[in-house]
Amino acid sequence: MKLEELNIYQISMEISDEIWDLVKDWKYFEKDTIGKQLVRSADSISANISEGFGRFYFKENKNFNYYARGSLYETKTWLSKAYSRKLIDENVFNLLIKKLDSLGIKLNNYIKTIGSNNK
Repeated sequence: MKLEELNIYQISMEISDEIWDLVKDWKYFEKDTIGKQLVRSADSISANISEGFGRFYFKENKNFNYYARGSLYETKTWLSKAYSRKLIDENVFNLLIKKLDSLGIKLNNYIKTIGSNNK
């Protein structure tokens, strides 16, 4: 299997692109404070999934996917801050949180399978 075929990787890439498109048009202050953090945490989800995928040992792969899960939660926090500070509307916020929640479930399931004989 190639990394690009991994469903959690595909979804995480889509989410980070959506967040990039959202933040790129913000004013300087908003982009420089919350925006950069939001983009970095969202990008970190797919980056950690890919780094784990490229590791030789299952334990390392699992660890990087735990980091990806941490970045997912960080992204939800930055989205919450963006919403509470009126940088994004409720519909965008709810849609992105729903996607992240779904990705979180899939990521947890993937973590459970790493190193198992069920592959």
